[in-house]
Amino acid sequence: MIDVGATAPDFIAPAVTGGTASELALFRLVESHDAVVLCTAPAAFVPTCTAAFAAVRDAGWGDRDDLAVVALTGDSLYAGFAYADRFDLPFPVVSDFRGGVADSYDLLVDSWEGHSDAPRRATVVIDGDWTVRFAAATDDALDRADPAPVQRATEALRAVGVDADRPRVEYDGDW
Repeated sequence: MIDVGATAPDFIAPAVTGGTASELALFRLVESHDAVVLCTAPAAFVPTCTAAFAAVRDAGWGDRDDLAVVALTGDSLYAGFAYADRFDLPFPVVSDFRGGVADSYDLLVDSWEGHSDAPRRATVVIDGDWTVRFAAATDDALDRADPAPVQRATEALRAVGVDADRPRVEYDGDW
């Protein structure tokens, strides 16, 4: 996993943003926000990962001018459309189908539930200077981590001046 204090790798990848296909360029988000939260999952519709994404949605992280959120899964853009629509995600869902972005963040697993070269379940906070301020992952994407990586990221956000509410991850939701 990428180390706290490291320079975050830039990437451009296909994404679902606001119900349309787009090309997400991380540098644009880093330049226009105080922090970017990158939340990764091996695939769309993984219940524990969906619980974390929904918690971020419900905490309002995707609706702020000082904070950008990016969800990244190892699935296709088509799965991203269904996923973003089903859970009303207000932030981009990036398709890392071949695992290149996850690999650049040292978050790639060889296989997971039949998916090869999939991202680990993780949360990374990047500040406006491209410095990784927080990075945490679970060993198993289905692990009900308590607190979840997205919950633990709140302190790092506050340290860079983003006063974000701490998400409440409810693993027993309708996922």
